[in-house]
Amino acid sequence: MEITLDALLHSRDERHALQQQLIQQHPGGTLLCLTVVMPGSVKRNLYSVVTAQAALTALLDRLGEHIKATRARDLATGYEAYLITDLPALEAKRVTCDIEDSLPLGRLFDIDVMDADGVPISRQTVGGEPRRCLLCDHESRWCMRNHSHSQEELMAHIKMVVEDYVR
Repeated sequence: MEITLDALLHSRDERHALQQQLIQQHPGGTLLCLTVVMPGSVKRNLYSVVTAQAALTALLDRLGEHIKATRARDLATGYEAYLITDLPALEAKRVTCDIEDSLPLGRLFDIDVMDADGVPISRQTVGGEPRRCLLCDHESRWCMRNHSHSQEELMAHIKMVVEDYVR
């Protein structure tokens, strides 16, 4: 199902509002927000579902006893999962960076760790490197900003990575 830019922007506003709500409901906890990286106007497909499930499984495996609450939303605009952990934010960010960097599908999802004000903690804050492009060695933000790769190239790579993972 294709989504419009308005629908995508609306979902981002809803995600931000939900993040703020969860932070208020769980004072002292650290909020993690999982989203899937999916270029183009179709955000929910077989590849995004497999990626979301792999990411959520990795989070549950690594943080198990530290997870105090979860919430998931499987929307046309993309899969979202929210986890509250009792780990300090910086420690949680180190764990999530390790998951993103070590899982075969790790480049296909983002796990944001929010501080007490709802501001995402950067990878650089915990000594991590910026995320790299799916297709080349540039920073992903640089390639996105400059439209360095076509959606077809990105989707072909995503399909290959997910299909290799499933095998």
